[in-house]
Amino acid sequence: MRDLLLGIDIGTSSCKVAVFEPDGTVVTAKNAEYEVFRPHPGWAEQDPEDWVRGVYDCIRRIFAETDVKAEEIRSIGVDGQSWSAVAIDKDGRVLINTPIWMDMRAQDICDRLNKEVGEQAVFEVSGNPLKPSYTTPKIVWYRENHPDVYEKTDKILQCNSFLVYRLTGEVSQDVSMGYGLHCFDMRKAEWDLDMAKSLGIDESFLPPVFPCTAVVGKVNEEASRATGLAVGTPVVAGGLDAACGTLGAGVARAGETQEQGGQAGGMSICIDEYAADPRLILSYHVVPDMWLLQGGTTGGGGVMRWFEKNFADYERMNTGGGSSLAQLNEIAEKVPAGSEGLVFLPYMSGERTPIWDPDAKGVFYGLDFSKTKGHFVRACMEGVAFALRHNLEVAEAAGAGVDELKAMGGSANSLLWTQIKADVTGKRIVVPASDTATTLGAAILAGTGAGIYSSCAEAVDRTVHTTRTHEPDPEKKEVYDKAYSIYRELYDQLKDTMKK
Repeated sequence: MRDLLLGIDIGTSSCKVAVFEPDGTVVTAKNAEYEVFRPHPGWAEQDPEDWVRGVYDCIRRIFAETDVKAEEIRSIGVDGQSWSAVAIDKDGRVLINTPIWMDMRAQDICDRLNKEVGEQAVFEVSGNPLKPSYTTPKIVWYRENHPDVYEKTDKILQCNSFLVYRLTGEVSQDVSMGYGLHCFDMRKAEWDLDMAKSLGIDESFLPPVFPCTAVVGKVNEEASRATGLAVGTPVVAGGLDAACGTLGAGVARAGETQEQGGQAGGMSICIDEYAADPRLILSYHVVPDMWLLQGGTTGGGGVMRWFEKNFADYERMNTGGGSSLAQLNEIAEKVPAGSEGLVFLPYMSGERTPIWDPDAKGVFYGLDFSKTKGHFVRACMEGVAFALRHNLEVAEAAGAGVDELKAMGGSANSLLWTQIKADVTGKRIVVPASDTATTLGAAILAGTGAGIYSSCAEAVDRTVHTTRTHEPDPEKKEVYDKAYSIYRELYDQLKDTMKK
């Protein structure tokens, strides 16, 4: 009988469930989509039950459609998108849709708390600025706008810990997701109850904190009936999707850096000493005793998903056996570097690091009659790369230099887009198995917790292998330097207008 590991990734637009051999070989993978609800401008929320339905459906299909047996699954790891605020009552029922990381409804709450509690005091504890996309202001928003929900709340969970709860009946908070709450001490990896009180968060809402590789429970009978998983299968605490993707891309040691190409964009630099910067995001890595200095942007692979959905009807109807995204890639490749003056600001849901502006808007600049669909596609790719460069420059100014990026996410499947990022940033980019990096990271946590691996670093050495390398082109870098300066100037010139 095989020893297999199950990795579960709860993404923004879909979940993915994958089964791995201990050497990192993918046995099978399934995915399921779900909705992001936008009932008001600036809002973005999801029904946590949709995550459960999607994941459970994927697991059932794995057992029904493949030769994977439930008893072969040695351990389960779950990762998820950041900064949810899943409010459950004492019976585990979800009380309200959760705002997700793109949600900007709580700006006024952040402004008030930053004055009342003090920006520096909050930052000193949490290592992160208090912004509306984080979990903290969402909890306070519940208290002020849905007191009935707040009063019934027993625990606030993150999306991965919510699924772990559904699988095991155990509540938990992994260290890598702690950064969403500003009462989490980023130096000690524990709750600061004085700060919780200052922020107006009931300390009873806070689950016990666990290392990401810790087994927090086992699959219970209810979850077994719903999924086909074997009762008693260990489930580890899991972690942040960006951190698991970082691990699955091969980043387990200080100085190594991941470039994220999922729905969101950005980068994660692995560091072994506490180093916070208010322009960036600091979290614990899923690797013990490591942190991640992160840049997180709203414009990543989701930009191309948006463009394809709204402007690629022709490509969808004429795939010729390929895909609409592949055709968009082809027409973008025919456009010169710099998109002949078309510059795109990828602020499609406000923007996070490093500008932290919930009012930021997406912008195309440089239109004329010569521009084609290919120009727009390439400008989208370049705009996302400019956002990455902006974050890298801030990180380097903060003392975290980067020479090489390890790419992950669906965007890394595009050779053109990955090369654009290399050319824009001037950094070498290496690509492992990009589609499975995040679920592999979750599976590595599961395997480490189950004793299959001695450490996360040993697991990376066994499972992660480079598939290709992109070296920056100095000539194109000169073209992009000029376009990047326009990119930076556009936001500076338009940011006041964007608030109107």
